[in-house]
Amino acid sequence: MASEASDLDWKWQIANRITTRHQLEEHIRLEEEERAAFDAGIPFSFAITPYYAARLVHPALRRTVVPTIREGKAMTGELADPLGEENHRVTPELIHTYPDKVLFLATTFCSTYCRYCTRSRMVGKPTAAARGPYEDTFRYIEEHESIRDVLVSGGDPLVMTDAVIDGLLGRLRSIPHVRTIRIGSKVPAVLPMRITEELCAILRRHQAWLSLHFIHPAELAPETRDACRRLSDHGIGMVSQTVLLKGVNDDVETLTDLFYGLLEINVKPYYLLQCDPVKGSAHFRTAVGKGIELIRALHGRISGLAIPQYVIDAPGGGGKVPLLGNEQIRRDGEEIVIINHEGKEFRYPDPTGSGA
Repeated sequence: MASEASDLDWKWQIANRITTRHQLEEHIRLEEEERAAFDAGIPFSFAITPYYAARLVHPALRRTVVPTIREGKAMTGELADPLGEENHRVTPELIHTYPDKVLFLATTFCSTYCRYCTRSRMVGKPTAAARGPYEDTFRYIEEHESIRDVLVSGGDPLVMTDAVIDGLLGRLRSIPHVRTIRIGSKVPAVLPMRITEELCAILRRHQAWLSLHFIHPAELAPETRDACRRLSDHGIGMVSQTVLLKGVNDDVETLTDLFYGLLEINVKPYYLLQCDPVKGSAHFRTAVGKGIELIRALHGRISGLAIPQYVIDAPGGGGKVPLLGNEQIRRDGEEIVIINHEGKEFRYPDPTGSGA
């Protein structure tokens, strides 16, 4: 049994992650589909922090991190790399899809792995991990003056040590044409004790924004609220990206509660993302029409400050396409056709039988 002091230490949480069926069964009673997933062999990385495991009494949170046999079934239109990131990889760690912004995959490690992860092909796999010191990546950014925005992601960069984060952000800040640095993270939801005063000081010193991942109001526990308020007290800007997930948050009441809850801790709801068609994600994906229905309902009932943009990340690397109405999409069989910022057409799998 861990002491209270060790339980609140973020390094203890990572060292004691739940990574096996036996460990998970010490926390919850597995259902048939969950047991079958372990028996068949989990197709991508599995781990949950003890902190988050204690919250799996909530069925919505359990569904997002506990494997089921359904994730082993690839459906038509699903891809290992749905956003075509590998086609835009310019260094071992850098994806350059947009003209003025790049995606810096600083690590493949997460403290907790979401079962619908867009990068399930690579997260948790040390052989694919960025090893640092990232010299090729820094050199590329330095040589391309059109790059003004760097999103540091992975994996989850906030699981790295303070020294590594400080060095990485400092090097990026030394590049004159880089104006914005963002960090993509789910740490406040799954490992809130990582948000220390020391980490906050580093993020503030380098003027880094946080792009956080929240999917349900049940994640906004007191520890998470305290972590986000600590970040806010240090003047760190925070936005949230929420993936729309069937049976988890695909109703107006849940989204309303989540988005108002985020505003209360100074996190601006930024994106409501249609779930990417990564392999094995069909049981998580709503129909696109359902997403449009939800965002239109939100516009009619909650504060504009609490409303994110509903977007589809166009499969193949077309970028994010904001949607407000059905007139923006065209159905072609079991796919919908969307047009991105360049006027190009992209197809998203959306079987007519998928329902809401």
